[in-house]
Amino acid sequence: MKKFVVFLVFVVLMAFVVDTVFAAKAKCPQKRKTKKAPSSLYKQDKTAKADAAAGKKIYIKTAKPMACLMCHGKKGDGTGKLGAALTPKPRNFKCKKTMKNVTPGQMFWIIKKGSKGTGMIAQKTLKDKDIWNVIKYIRTKLMK
Repeated sequence: MKKFVVFLVFVVLMAFVVDTVFAAKAKCPQKRKTKKAPSSLYKQDKTAKADAAAGKKIYIKTAKPMACLMCHGKKGDGTGKLGAALTPKPRNFKCKKTMKNVTPGQMFWIIKKGSKGTGMIAQKTLKDKDIWNVIKYIRTKLMK
């Protein structure tokens, strides 16, 4: 009986440790070597007319081939289930030190074209309007 209790305590502690490790926020700040968007796009910001609610739906569920939250996490902190296996870790939108230098236009470029050397693939099935909606959601809801 003692061995069973010790084993049970060990299993519970290990589950807590594993959960804590995977729940930790991604590193901040995050360095990237992502190519800069062309200057005309880099300066663009079409989020004023974008729909954050539509962006949330895409981020959480409908983006193809997979929803953004799978890598970036529900809170946008880079701790999605699939992101745990990626190197470098997915972008942590909560990291103000990193995100202050990422313009909406640069985000558009990365979502549209992907980011070489990372797990971020080009989102070829999203229309430009959908990408701007996702950016609005990230910038107004997740980056806070």
